[in-house]
Amino acid sequence: MDSLTSPNRRTLLKGAAAAALATSLPVAGSASAAPATPPGPVGSRLTLPSGLQTGDVTSRSAVLWSRASGAGRLHAVLHALDSQGERLTGNGRRRGKGRGHDGRPITLRGPWATADTDFTARISAEGLPSGTTFETELFFEDENGQRSEVGAGRFSTAPGKRSDGAQTFVWTADTAGQGYGINPDVGGMFGYETMRSCSPDFFLHAGDTIYADGPIAETLEEPDGAVWRNVVTDEVAKVAETLREFRGRHSYNLMDENIRAMYAEVPVIATWDDHETTNNWWSGEVLTDEQYTVRDVDTLAARGRRAWQEYQPIADVRALSQGSGFEPTRIYRQIERGPDLDVFVLDMRTHKGENTDGLEQHATSIFGEEQLQWLLHGLRRSKATWKVILADLPLGIIVPDGEGQESISNAENGAPLGRELELARLLSGIKHQGTRNVVFLTGDVHYCAAHHYSPERAAFTDFDPFWEFVAGPINSGSFGPNEMDGTFGPRVDFQKAGPEMGSPRDGTGQFFGRVQVAPHGEEFTVELIDANGDVQYTRTLTPEG
Repeated sequence: MDSLTSPNRRTLLKGAAAAALATSLPVAGSASAAPATPPGPVGSRLTLPSGLQTGDVTSRSAVLWSRASGAGRLHAVLHALDSQGERLTGNGRRRGKGRGHDGRPITLRGPWATADTDFTARISAEGLPSGTTFETELFFEDENGQRSEVGAGRFSTAPGKRSDGAQTFVWTADTAGQGYGINPDVGGMFGYETMRSCSPDFFLHAGDTIYADGPIAETLEEPDGAVWRNVVTDEVAKVAETLREFRGRHSYNLMDENIRAMYAEVPVIATWDDHETTNNWWSGEVLTDEQYTVRDVDTLAARGRRAWQEYQPIADVRALSQGSGFEPTRIYRQIERGPDLDVFVLDMRTHKGENTDGLEQHATSIFGEEQLQWLLHGLRRSKATWKVILADLPLGIIVPDGEGQESISNAENGAPLGRELELARLLSGIKHQGTRNVVFLTGDVHYCAAHHYSPERAAFTDFDPFWEFVAGPINSGSFGPNEMDGTFGPRVDFQKAGPEMGSPRDGTGQFFGRVQVAPHGEEFTVELIDANGDVQYTRTLTPEG
């Protein structure tokens, strides 16, 4: 198998990360664990306890995010770089067209970060030049005008119309699940460092960005008897029920040096799934799990969604406004990535119906009508060569939930029923409107796989063949592989899973995907890679039409 980094390089990366974690983070059994709630300023100066992030970056815009240790107003300074990675000087030697190309830094002032948003804040930067790399400086100013520490990062806007459109991105899912949190013994969540070492232009997180329903204890016995040690905080010690506990799950993950290093220089495009709230939830559910004192899932989901939005660098997020409470933004959205790539982010949780056996003669909800029509309309209007659909649930994998089904499939190979009817409408609509080169990327099931769907093998035949690629987990227990439902004719081209509930310790059961879009979109190459950087599978697609 190919490897992204040599074994010595991987060992050095893990060793360096482990040393950094050992000196900077509390570990199991320490006298006091670091609080997930931000500490007060050191002296009179604010700090950035959760680093910085950039997200939803297009050819003309970006969202800049950070979190302060106390109340302060977010500021950002963007310095455009030339092709040699040097700052543009503004002296005429590297002068170009467009704001940010003449050497003048772009300065932006954002909102106040207060306790109402857990001291998080974001800035939407608009009108940026395409195909440009920026060094970023983010800081807060307190009410006295004193600046916080400065967080440094970088990002690149998507290619412009005159570019060859080449770019690379990675995707995965499932962070800090099954009790596997930040373990200094193994260098923390080192799969994120492996992804960062790929130098991707952006990162897709396919959901389960946290595990709000999975307590993280000081120690956990692995299936082979080894003991996994976790950094712990008060907020992760039990299932999340309060807003503070949900927020604490997100700030916990950002204590990991690997995640913070990646997010500082790789823009993220994220969606959510079930574990941002609780396992396999649907709207209206009443929990029977005795771990919970709050049994109403809708109450938990509202708190989980608020915390998720506060901690994600996504566009159009609204925080608390005067007297009106928190207003959730729409999670499904389109991210334009230049002439050869559009990313369509789905939300398959908000509109999801009850987990029945899936055998209803009528359509039951997984997308909801508004999202379904939005997706078909966006795909029809897209002029990009490749249309990537980021789905938080797989299409043809059977995912049981007790006597019901968690995903779209119903474990019957016949004509579409239940949720499958919505998927059938989507696939049929894509075919009849003439949309080509649609690729589904997903996670959720804790193993990696490549599936080809074709009407020649299917019970439902009114669709064009397409590919679905699955990646994850990146720092959670491993499972699978699962059985496939034959309704839409999937063929398993590849699949690989770690041992049941296997830990992230050796990286061989943790996976992410890497996609390389060739110049002018002439090829779309997908690799499935383990957390050590070893390539497990490669498939190159060429565009149709």
